[in-house]
Amino acid sequence: MTIIAFIGLGHMGNPMAANLVKAGHTVLGFDLLPDNLAVATANGVTVASSAEFAVADADVVITMLPAGKHVLSVYESVTKAAKQNALFIDSSTIDVDSARKAHEIAHKNGLLSVDAPVSGGIGGAAAGTLTFMVGGSAEAFSKAESVLKHMGAKIVHCGDAGNGQAAKICNNMILGISMIGVSEAFTLAEKLGLSHQALFDVASTSSGQCWSLTTYCPVPGPVATSPANNDYKPGFAAALMLKDLKLAQDAAKSVGAATPLGSHAEAIYAEFGAAGNEGSDFSAIINHLRTTQRKD
Repeated sequence: MTIIAFIGLGHMGNPMAANLVKAGHTVLGFDLLPDNLAVATANGVTVASSAEFAVADADVVITMLPAGKHVLSVYESVTKAAKQNALFIDSSTIDVDSARKAHEIAHKNGLLSVDAPVSGGIGGAAAGTLTFMVGGSAEAFSKAESVLKHMGAKIVHCGDAGNGQAAKICNNMILGISMIGVSEAFTLAEKLGLSHQALFDVASTSSGQCWSLTTYCPVPGPVATSPANNDYKPGFAAALMLKDLKLAQDAAKSVGAATPLGSHAEAIYAEFGAAGNEGSDFSAIINHLRTTQRKD
């Protein structure tokens, strides 16, 4: 049994922490929102009075926070309260630079650390089928893997500090671009009189096949588990997709990488969010495309 501190018990953090409890670990949790703490308590997490108290006796500290500034603020505080040789796992999705700074803070305080953002959404967090993209030393990865396996189905060591975040933003740039492409195709098919099912049957077994089509189809019908069948209730909200696309563009600018489709995808999701759709699933971008007028 491992003592695990879990800081950040939101939509992703709470089901992840619950799976650690189910695996037999002692989990001490902290969050700023009372409602999140109530859910955690119901899931068997022991609520701590502060983040510092949560980590004091923990062998492993997991953070799942909104942005780099939050991660760095927490690390500056709790790494001083943690016991020596504790392992820090940050599963937030943040910018690469902040991730590497978090590693530096941990190492300065004699702690092992990995950045381990996730893919799989709320459903994957609840089912324990997340994919973890991990950056950090081989020693830290080896220790982290034994904990992450209780929350995920696939755990990939992507290299040194920050490379987990690099993999995450590259993957989600692909996802954002491909969802727009799939949605454009279905929108065109509708206007040409081609049924959703006919396009799906062709594209899903030919060169148009991709995850955005076969697993997360943006129209109701062809894929039973798609949010399109549930009025686009989010598994992965459009606001989070926009966040990840912005992170990808910031990273691209920092290294001079040409990402024109990534840039265009960011602009499209920004328009979608500005129209009040931040809380919809990101696959609802098809509704935005249906009402977008062609400019030529």
